[in-house]
Amino acid sequence: MFGWKKHKKTDSDKALPEHIAIIMDGNGRYAKKKNKPRVHGHYEGMQNVKSITRHASDLGIKYLTLYAFSTENWSRPKSEVSYLMKLPGDFLGTFLPELIEKNVRITTIGNLDGLPIHTTKAVRHAVEKTAHNTGLNLIFALNYGGRDELIQAFQVMAEQVSNGELAAREITPEMVDSHLMTSSVPDPEMLIRTSGEYRLSNFLLWQSSYSELFFTNTLWPEFTTDELDHMISQYRKRERRFGGLNQEEE
Repeated sequence: MFGWKKHKKTDSDKALPEHIAIIMDGNGRYAKKKNKPRVHGHYEGMQNVKSITRHASDLGIKYLTLYAFSTENWSRPKSEVSYLMKLPGDFLGTFLPELIEKNVRITTIGNLDGLPIHTTKAVRHAVEKTAHNTGLNLIFALNYGGRDELIQAFQVMAEQVSNGELAAREITPEMVDSHLMTSSVPDPEMLIRTSGEYRLSNFLLWQSSYSELFFTNTLWPEFTTDELDHMISQYRKRERRFGGLNQEEE
């Protein structure tokens, strides 16, 4: 109905990343470049989420995590935050039927309870409506901070140790994984940040330990499917060693 492409499997599919995470940065600078208010940049950024989501689904990517609103973003001007809290409802109101049609599942990480009621209502409705979909898992990081996530995980494990439910020696990387918000999702093989900034900004700090990092000067509203394809092509050429040696060093 919506005209999405049907992905054809090829031998090169096994080289595709299973999970791509994106720090969608540069909306404000895009608006400034266009002599528009900052909210215009956020609106155009939302439109690009649709484009990249469609393309990721077409490619056969299984997980796409988007850094939509961080715990630090509350420090922005009140009018801008109010608009950002309105965006999920606008986005899902127009895009949800298409996502359902294309078997896309929506999930979230972060503290939804800290968001306005109208925002959480729209997001939880989308999560519920797509809960049984088995295609691309579109994960929105909303009111999310990597440090907060780790602190919460450590607090739970500390309480389990205190109660005798867990021995301190049993705390392993796998145990930490199981206490994170992403416990049911593989770590991202690729982490992309747009807009020319070179930092993680408190995003998936534990999960990105061995992610291949990609940085581009392109502002998020101008980030294209062609540029994503180029990054995936570069990812396929990289050798992921996880701290080991490459073949030439062995």
